Amino acid sequence: MTSEVGPRTRRTREALLDELVGVFLAEGFRHLGVADLAARLRCSRSTLYAVAPSKEQLVLAAVRHFFRRATERIEPAVRAEPDPGRRLGAYLAAVARELAPASAAFRADLAGHPPADEVYRANTERAARRVQELVDDGVRAGRMRPVDARFVGAAVAEVMTGIQRGVLQERTGLGDAAAYAALADLVTRGVGTPGT
Repeated sequence: MTSEVGPRTRRTREALLDELVGVFLAEGFRHLGVADLAARLRCSRSTLYAVAPSKEQLVLAAVRHFFRRATERIEPAVRAEPDPGRRLGAYLAAVARELAPASAAFRADLAGHPPADEVYRANTERAARRVQELVDDGVRAGRMRPVDARFVGAAVAEVMTGIQRGVLQERTGLGDAAAYAALADLVTRGVGTPGT
């Protein structure tokens, strides 16, 4: 017999994941044990173990939760932009807003934790495909120059990875939010309306 997760349990789990994400974004996660997290979230370890059976699984659940929640906020921002030529800029600006709270400690821990880093990479690949779709849509609507959307998507993914790894900050001094704003400006100007 299988038990179903009720709405209240689901809400409790989502609320705990929201709190975990907040802690991880601000401080990273490598140095925190389950007991530390339970104390920080004012809950029992068994409550956390009900979310995931180990610290590694808690980290993965929180990282997946972070990207899922980010997507839930990014896509409405894209849909709210009526101009197909401006949706790419709206998308990149929304990505910048979502990633802005990520501290250097979080980025370093993510890069040093292969399973969580794989989640980041998978989301970066999805972002590249989304950029490609937005460029294709903008070109079809005549609101962007005819460019190779696959190249633009791949180039944006590389820059996003460089931002996450801290390479761009090291080379330019720009924090993540500023780097995403610069990326949005560069790409949208580069693929802008024909004749501009």
